[in-house]
Amino acid sequence: MAGTTSQPTQPTARTRSWWGWGWADAHPDDAECTAMGALLPGTLSRPLPVPRVRDLAVAAPAVEPPRSLAHLVGADPADRAAHSMGKAYRDVVRALRGRPGRIPDLVARPTDDQGVADLLDWAGERQVAVVPYGGGSSVTGGVEYRGDAHRAVMSLDLTAMGRVLEVDTEGRAARIQAGTLGPSLEDQLRPHGLTLRHFPQSFEFSTLGGWLATRAGGHYATGRTHIDDFVQSLRVVTPAGISDSWRLPASGAGPSPDRMFLGSEGALGVITEAWVRLQERPRHKASAAVAFTDFRSALRAVRALAQSDLSPANCRLLDSGEAALSGAAHDGSSVLVLGFESADEPVTARLERAVALARSHGGRYDGSGGDSGVGGSKGSPEASPDGDAAVSAWRSAFLRMPYLRDGLARMGAVAETFETAATWDRIPDLIDEVRREVGEAAVKATGFPATVNCRLTHVYPDGAAPYFTVLAAGRAGDEVAVWDDLKAVASEVLHRHRATITHHHAVGRDHRPGYDRQRPEPFALALRAAKGALDPRGILNPGVLVD
Repeated sequence: MAGTTSQPTQPTARTRSWWGWGWADAHPDDAECTAMGALLPGTLSRPLPVPRVRDLAVAAPAVEPPRSLAHLVGADPADRAAHSMGKAYRDVVRALRGRPGRIPDLVARPTDDQGVADLLDWAGERQVAVVPYGGGSSVTGGVEYRGDAHRAVMSLDLTAMGRVLEVDTEGRAARIQAGTLGPSLEDQLRPHGLTLRHFPQSFEFSTLGGWLATRAGGHYATGRTHIDDFVQSLRVVTPAGISDSWRLPASGAGPSPDRMFLGSEGALGVITEAWVRLQERPRHKASAAVAFTDFRSALRAVRALAQSDLSPANCRLLDSGEAALSGAAHDGSSVLVLGFESADEPVTARLERAVALARSHGGRYDGSGGDSGVGGSKGSPEASPDGDAAVSAWRSAFLRMPYLRDGLARMGAVAETFETAATWDRIPDLIDEVRREVGEAAVKATGFPATVNCRLTHVYPDGAAPYFTVLAAGRAGDEVAVWDDLKAVASEVLHRHRATITHHHAVGRDHRPGYDRQRPEPFALALRAAKGALDPRGILNPGVLVD
């Protein structure tokens, strides 16, 4: 066992956007925003200005921390504003309109478990709501406070706890602090020749603790699709004490304590550490894009791939609208993006078998997706080289899309996504009905037609995860209400088909109505009891999962 302690990557000189996605210098400029808006009927003639923190009415904190905790807590207005919400479309629009919601009174940055415990003790005594915060990339209202039931609000930022503490090279596992951001995590594992290989789209701006607390989906389209699959044990600080599960390869000893905290979104406790399973960095990669004239034929091809033994790392099906939006195809075709990787053997043969299977369902493939034979990529899996132009176009669009969404929001447009999962027998009709009913709701709400595209992001032998993109006109000053109406319509379709309210974006506050309908009532009863036992004063992320 290698007991070395790695140091986190030094902070970058770039500035995070307080109001929108990612880096402040990566957003579209006014000219690009205007050009995008011109392609969507019903948008503004010029973009809304980029919001400034100094224009917000940031009230003085309602509480002050005790002297013993003052070194962990700050009240800088800009820092508080940046911690007031996540990065969903409705968050971006509220910031653009100068209405970010309840700004936390304090931002705390503990450096160890004792600091977390001390902050929770003080907050409980003073009835201060505590909202755990990682990278702030939530798109479901998971890191903001709503309501007025608490005296004050404290955002508990875990990013000062950002180290890989221990690496077991024999067992290919590591003990990692929850506040470790994706790039820093991979940088600290790289000298050991290992990788977690969990790459959500938010990878650059999210933390291990955030992935665990939201049961985040990652890089793999088949097999190990969720962070759950990599967890050996968790360490969680709760107001009732510390839960520290044993590190085990597997166990049948009753209900899993880790499963209780995975997906708990900070409502039951604060995840501070985890032992996670690692793997060798991939050295062989190959990818290809297969086009389909008929979307339902493409669905059948993807189902066959998911039920085969090929286990592609990437198996994303883009409908014709999504393919055009990403630049993967402009002839009305749907496009299946395939990718394979391995640490120890070439993957060309597996790719060829997958392409042949797709062709047997009507797919067209004319490219060359040979094994790249490269070492493990730094950062996101989308950085790996390949020779397929359609795959490269999709990859670039995938990484750029959140910034373009914010540019469209500046033009008063509705530009957002939502995802779900359902069994194969429901998938075709589910997709058709979401497209139709959300499109009809958009025309009713705005008077203009909308674009509703779909892609499959993760696939399983028994079902798939459709991911929808909605582009529509807004109503000036009322864009959030338009999106809420469209999301409500979509949620009804999902409920009708018994499709989950979320596959990998968590529940937060935005998905609470759908989650309350999805979960069995006896489970809700047990969850409320767990909340009462672990958080008796009700300070942890109020409004998430349970009341």
